Amino acid sequence: MENQPNLSTGRNLKIGLFHLGSGMADVITTGIWNRIMISDLGFSATPIGLLVALRYFLAPLGVWAGRMSDRRAIGGYRRLFWIWLGRGMMAISIFLLGYLTALFARGVPAEAIHWIGMTFAMLLFSLGSAFSGSTFLALIYDRTNENQRGRAVGIVWTFLLLGYTVAGFLFGVLLPAHTDGETGLSFTPETLLNLFIIAGLVLSGLWVVSVMGEERRTPVRAAVGTNNGAQAEPSSSLLSDLKLAWSNRQTRYFFWYLALSMMFAFSQDLILEPFAGDVFAMEARQTTRFAAYWGSMAILGTIVFLILSRRVKWLTNTTMNYLGVGLLVVTFGIFALSSFAEIRPLVTIGLITLGLGLGMWNVGTLGLMMDMSPFGRAGTFLGFWTLVVTLARGVGVSGGGMLRDLFLSFNGGDFASGYGWVFVLGAGGLIVALVFLSRVNVRQFRESYPSQPVEAEKVFAGAMD
Repeated sequence: MENQPNLSTGRNLKIGLFHLGSGMADVITTGIWNRIMISDLGFSATPIGLLVALRYFLAPLGVWAGRMSDRRAIGGYRRLFWIWLGRGMMAISIFLLGYLTALFARGVPAEAIHWIGMTFAMLLFSLGSAFSGSTFLALIYDRTNENQRGRAVGIVWTFLLLGYTVAGFLFGVLLPAHTDGETGLSFTPETLLNLFIIAGLVLSGLWVVSVMGEERRTPVRAAVGTNNGAQAEPSSSLLSDLKLAWSNRQTRYFFWYLALSMMFAFSQDLILEPFAGDVFAMEARQTTRFAAYWGSMAILGTIVFLILSRRVKWLTNTTMNYLGVGLLVVTFGIFALSSFAEIRPLVTIGLITLGLGLGMWNVGTLGLMMDMSPFGRAGTFLGFWTLVVTLARGVGVSGGGMLRDLFLSFNGGDFASGYGWVFVLGAGGLIVALVFLSRVNVRQFRESYPSQPVEAEKVFAGAMD
């Protein structure tokens, strides 16, 4: 496909709406559905966590979809076919998820057929995310020239964070407090179903409008598989790539830091809203707004530290990782104290520090991923780091639910101490991650490989969706 070098800011903002929808979709699954299933309907967090984490475990399939979109056009389109297929699957999954959850809210017993339906819905969501995420980033690459890609990905990344904030407020309004006399829930099954239907329609609209007209139809006979005449990197096996990334001591330390920090930082992702519901009896409409609080703080933290990183010499990527993870350790401590002592105002403070810590850590981690990717093998190393991030996040999301159930089984169902110990373990894991970070020496790594810059947009792209 011929490259279109002049992507205007207006069209860039239009394309950014795609990840506005992505952020809102995340809130539906890990901010609303998980809370309702665990806290309001009383299901175990372990199966819910495994279903939510499917999207991370299946994310490597996005590499296959991206490769297919490079090699051939379907119906004259390379990228749009996979984008619309994937987002269509996600929209259908949201409708199905809402329908089944509303059935449970009406008091319908959860039978095997219902769990099969839930699993199918989350499988659709996960596969759709994998198929469309990487091909959407490829579309951005096709639509921009080299000088525009940093701006393009930066805008799309901001829209992703903005999606969490918008969804937190919008979905909170769509799920008003109204105690159902029959079920005792803080919402009616009809209100819940309407929320998922409206969310599915809004997200579908954002996804369609954002990419409509952004890819020119290619004749079926046209050759594909090249990017604007750029020479492809020599192919190599996955095993040889992994051996290359693992061969250096610094990369091994960085691997453990990246895996542990991602795993434990996102151990709160599944249980944060259920924690507020179980310990403080906060209503679903209140916990839905959690994403708005920490999401807005994450945007602020990202922007501030992106600016500071260019102006303050001592604020290196490694330093920002120390500061960001350190603030996350404090955050987990705040949540733990809030749970053990049942101090509700600390939850709000924790949401603020969580967002700031994630924003700071995000900038530092993406920068450090660039530092730990040598010129000439950047694709190999960045692909490896992205795979580590994705799988570790999946383990963290599902593991947080498992730990919650495990501690509750030991303490007789005491929510305050059960959630508290999960947060304590999360803080401890992050501290261990910092120990591995202290052994990462970027200068030594650069001396082992040619030191040339890596394109920042590649790293941002790999971390999105």
